[in-house]
Amino acid sequence: MDLKIAGKLAFVSGSTKGIGHAIAVGLAREGVRVILNGRSQASVDAALAKLKEQAPGAQAEGFAGDVSDAVQVAELVKRFPSVDILVNNMGIFDPKPFEEISDEEWLRFFNANVMSGVRLSRAYLPKMKEKNWGRVVFISSESGIQIPVEMIHYGLTKTAQLALSRGLAETCSGTNVTVNSVLPGPTSSEGVTEFAEKLSGGKSLKDFEKQFFEEARPTSILKRFITPEEIANTVVYVCSELSSATNGAAVRADGGVVKSAF
Repeated sequence: MDLKIAGKLAFVSGSTKGIGHAIAVGLAREGVRVILNGRSQASVDAALAKLKEQAPGAQAEGFAGDVSDAVQVAELVKRFPSVDILVNNMGIFDPKPFEEISDEEWLRFFNANVMSGVRLSRAYLPKMKEKNWGRVVFISSESGIQIPVEMIHYGLTKTAQLALSRGLAETCSGTNVTVNSVLPGPTSSEGVTEFAEKLSGGKSLKDFEKQFFEEARPTSILKRFITPEEIANTVVYVCSELSSATNGAAVRADGGVVKSAF
C-alpha cells in the first residue's frame, strides 16, 4: 500500500533505539527523509548505520541533542527550520514507589515527557499550518489511561500528552494538519529489559513477562510484550496521507490492555 508520504521530511525524537527507531525505519521504507535523534553523536551514528541496513536506499540524517533542553531544541530548529512530520517519541520511565518520588524527579519527568513535545510542536506546527499539510504524533501510552501504581509520575505525563495532542489538534481545525496520540501497550524495547531487572527479583525475562501479564497487566489480550515494529506500523499509518480523517484521536496499539470498547 502506498501511504503517499514519499519525499516528506520527518523528525522522530528519541529514535536511536526501541519504538522510535522502529518508527524511523518504517517511515524511511515509505520514502520519507528521516532525521534520527539521540543524546550522543555515537548513538546517532550507530542508529543511522543500522537504519540504512534495514531500509536500503533510505534518506536519513541525524541530530545529536537532548530535546528536553530548550537550548538544544533551538539548535535543532536552526538546522532544520521545518518538517512535514513530527513524532514526539522521546521519553523516560522508571518504576518507583510514589512516596520516594521527589519534586525534582516529578519535574524531570514532566520536562522530558511533556515539555519536549511542547517545544518541538511550538517550533514546527506553525509552518505545517502555513503549508496546509503536516502530521504531529505523540507517543503516549496505555499508562496515560490506566495509571500504573509502580510509576505514577510516568502515567501522569502520558495523560498530559493526551490532553496536549487533543488541544493542538483543535488549533488545526479546517486544515490538512493532524495531531494525534498513539498509545502503545507494554513493549519489548531496551528500556523494558532494565524495567524488568528492577521488578523481577532475579527472574528471567520470560518468567517476568508471564508474571507481569498475570499480575500487573492482567487485562492484556495479547499476553506478551508488543514489538517496537508492531507499534511503528500504527504510527507510520497515522503519519500518512491516508490517515487524514484521524485527527485529535488517541489511537490504541496496546494489545488490549485498556479494558474498554471505546
